[in-house]
Amino acid sequence: MFYLLKTEPAVYSFAQLQNERETIWDGVTNPQAVKYLREMHKGDKLIIYHTGDERRAMGTATVLSVDAADPKVPLVRIKVGKAIARPSTLDDIKQSKLFAASPLVRQGRLSVVPLTSQQFDALVDGKL
Repeated sequence: MFYLLKTEPAVYSFAQLQNERETIWDGVTNPQAVKYLREMHKGDKLIIYHTGDERRAMGTATVLSVDAADPKVPLVRIKVGKAIARPSTLDDIKQSKLFAASPLVRQGRLSVVPLTSQQFDALVDGKL
């Protein structure tokens, strides 16, 4: 599976993840977003997306493990991937037919969003 994780860069940026190499993704409280975290599996591919003033897909990561023992606070350990050479902006994403039905544009406040493999590839390749 593929997911997009939103983060405010002033709180936790992709650069911080690059520096730390691994982290536990936490701070998610929206019930729908928590549900998506619980559904993750080792090896799932991720896009790290900066919110706020940046609003762009910054890089990739991979799920290392998921501990969903506490259903309200699943612990998802992720490992950094690569920076995206040409980050797609929210405007790029909104203009792409590929994302027309995506929760990324339909539920803007959702901090964890499932992606299709085509959406993931388009963000990684910066071809929106």
